[in-house]
Amino acid sequence: MRHSSENYDPCYPDQPVVDLYLPIWANQPSFKSKEAFIWVEDKDDATGVSSTRSTLTYSQLNSSAQAIASRLLISLQRGDTVLILCPPGLQLVQIIFGCQRAGLLSVPICPPDLSLPNHHHHLIRVLSQTKPKAVISHQDYITGILRYFSSSSNGKQLLQNLKWVSVDDLKEDVDDLNRSSHAISYDGCKAEDLHLIQYTSGATGIPKPVLVTAGSAAHNVRAARKAYDLDPSSVIISWLPQYHDCGLMFLLLTVVSGATCILSSPGSFVKRPRLWLELITEFKGNCTPVPCFALPLVVRRGRIDQGAIPLNLSSLRNLILINEPIREEAVNEFIDTFSVVGLNSACISPSYGLAENCTFVSTSWRKTSSSTNMPSYKKLLPSARLSSNSSEQYEELYDNEMDIIIVNQDTHELVEDGVEGEIWISSPSNATGYLGYPYLTIQVFQGRLQGRVGYQYVRTSDKGIVIGKERYLFVLGRCLDVITTQNHQEIHPHYLETTAYKSCPKLLRGGCIAAFKIQETIIIVAELQRSEERDAGVLRRLCEGIREAVWKEHNKVEVGLVVLVKNGSVEKTTSGKIQRWATKNKLIGGEFNPVSQIRFGDHKKNMPSSAVKFHLEKNGKGKIKHEKQEELIHASSMTPRTNRLSLMSFL
Repeated sequence: MRHSSENYDPCYPDQPVVDLYLPIWANQPSFKSKEAFIWVEDKDDATGVSSTRSTLTYSQLNSSAQAIASRLLISLQRGDTVLILCPPGLQLVQIIFGCQRAGLLSVPICPPDLSLPNHHHHLIRVLSQTKPKAVISHQDYITGILRYFSSSSNGKQLLQNLKWVSVDDLKEDVDDLNRSSHAISYDGCKAEDLHLIQYTSGATGIPKPVLVTAGSAAHNVRAARKAYDLDPSSVIISWLPQYHDCGLMFLLLTVVSGATCILSSPGSFVKRPRLWLELITEFKGNCTPVPCFALPLVVRRGRIDQGAIPLNLSSLRNLILINEPIREEAVNEFIDTFSVVGLNSACISPSYGLAENCTFVSTSWRKTSSSTNMPSYKKLLPSARLSSNSSEQYEELYDNEMDIIIVNQDTHELVEDGVEGEIWISSPSNATGYLGYPYLTIQVFQGRLQGRVGYQYVRTSDKGIVIGKERYLFVLGRCLDVITTQNHQEIHPHYLETTAYKSCPKLLRGGCIAAFKIQETIIIVAELQRSEERDAGVLRRLCEGIREAVWKEHNKVEVGLVVLVKNGSVEKTTSGKIQRWATKNKLIGGEFNPVSQIRFGDHKKNMPSSAVKFHLEKNGKGKIKHEKQEELIHASSMTPRTNRLSLMSFL
């Protein structure tokens, strides 16, 4: 009879929470001194590029988690909420595991740069929504927060009764652990306990706090470990943000697998993309996650023939592509470019995930494949391969208990393969809901099929389709972002953005173009590669070229307005996704200082180069100022289209 445990191999002891894997590895002789995490700090010096390394073994991580938990439980109680405001690095890793061992509810977010205007809004939102009992950060940053909010009565109110915990104090506790004669009793997270609040990326709306139990997180990374075939011999390379989603999941996934993970910062990657390839080469990495939109950047700046380390990517077994949709052209270009340094196309692992399901949902990669052999649909690669026969379906559900279906968004009925619809997911990895959004929690996390009440599904708001005998799942884009054109066809904006970029890649920034619709006008906002003023004729031809390319490529889709803006103007999430909704609000609110813009199909073709308050918005209104409005907007996407609320009704 088959063992009921997901990880019945004794090398993978099944544990209800991730933290419980640590003492198991730490107490095994072969793991005690094994590196769990290696941090690489990329630096520029007078002689060129150099880097510093620091390591954290399984024994050290287990000891530091206990020391941090003991320290925190002196002034906090199990179940308290703790905001973590630390830069990426090994200290952040230790604090995340220390909070779980203490039974605390942790909220890790990227520390905003308080010297920049408007960068504190998310911090204020997090403080007001999660109401933490304590904040963990470096002393200098704590001092900066107190100074920053000291002049604001609202800010002072948010900071009232907060306990401030310095990372330096925690480090001293870790260093003194072996010399301490007293142990503070603690009660770590149970499977049913909330252990993490991770914010959604904000790609389609204001970031929302997702409540994750320790058991859901453990199930999620166990499912990912099995899907990617990870084990203690695996070497993971990751520069992703460690605060949420895939970057955070890979910290947990490393520990569950008993693997070694090489970490670096997103800033280091953006500054020098070749670093990622060098780390794969040096450490013989066999698994690495990367956003699909980063591939063109690496192609342009990867510099195969330049750098102190000759590249060798032959060790890669899983090149995990995240941030759907996954463009076939970008993947093929990456493979063609780096196949000369050993990249095997069989390692390509298109994947799908979202915060509402902890992170991981699926991958179309199979360890038995000798090549990609993946079909394409509308120029996209699949993000899952669903079971093609009933016995395989039963086995997959038995192992992972994860059910992925495509549903008619209006009727809540299953659609047949080959029909587009909304992706729904039922899994033990599902989060419990949004903190402070009761209506959305019901709408998103308690989806039920028409006529069937047995299962609850997470409604992802992602549009997908299942194609072919092998039942490949393609993630097409966000339901909220779909643009209905003048000739009544529906198109996802990423197609228009890609076409716009390809119309003039020498002048435009790839991955920095937003397409959306206001009333009946399709608008494209595009960043220029360089911010200096250009010849007016060149800019005019650039706008016209974008419009003409979209018209030809997409069956006479008419772009009504093209806005060219400076580098860094298009809104993005912390993980680099385009925030079309935020870019739209910024445009409507007149917050851009565009380099140039042209409105087509109107006598006002050349508009003033002042802030864009085009005549679509006669009364000049624009910004959505309240989060309750955002909740209503999001909720409206979960209702039949005839009852949906238009964004414009809130402006």
